[in-house]
Amino acid sequence: MQRVLVSACLLGQPVRYDGGTVVTEGGILARWQMEGRVIPVCPEMAGGLPVPRPPAEIHGEGGGAAVLRGAARVFEHHGRDVTGAFVRGAQRALAAAQEAGAQVAVLTERSPSCGSAFLYDGTFSGQLQPGQGVTAALLRQHGIRVFSQHQLEDAAHLLAILDRDGSVGKP
Repeated sequence: MQRVLVSACLLGQPVRYDGGTVVTEGGILARWQMEGRVIPVCPEMAGGLPVPRPPAEIHGEGGGAAVLRGAARVFEHHGRDVTGAFVRGAQRALAAAQEAGAQVAVLTERSPSCGSAFLYDGTFSGQLQPGQGVTAALLRQHGIRVFSQHQLEDAAHLLAILDRDGSVGKP
């Protein structure tokens, strides 16, 4: 049975920057939990950040991949550089996925750690732009397929294929 890395806030754990959670529709995550597939992770907490914490956004072009290359930084709303915590958290999430043999992750969209398709633009104005967070970028660099909470059906389909076939080609 394939395991799946999942953002802890999607599982009802109050770990978001504001101490909240993210509500998901349907029972896919609950089913995975009952099956023992889920590896919960909050990269920001794993990197040493508290709850609650000030909101943070990636500053600079290139999203999470640029942060990993040192070409962009992650700053809190009031200007504190938290790049190190985001990178550490991404590394710890990757280590957890690799230890469990997970080839799939479901992460929270729009997060500077977990966003898989969209991020806030770094101005703290609520504007979104295409991009991926630090953890999503690192996982993808290591061949782990990353989905958002809006793509649970797609992730479930891939897990079913992996369960049946054992592996699929790298993304």
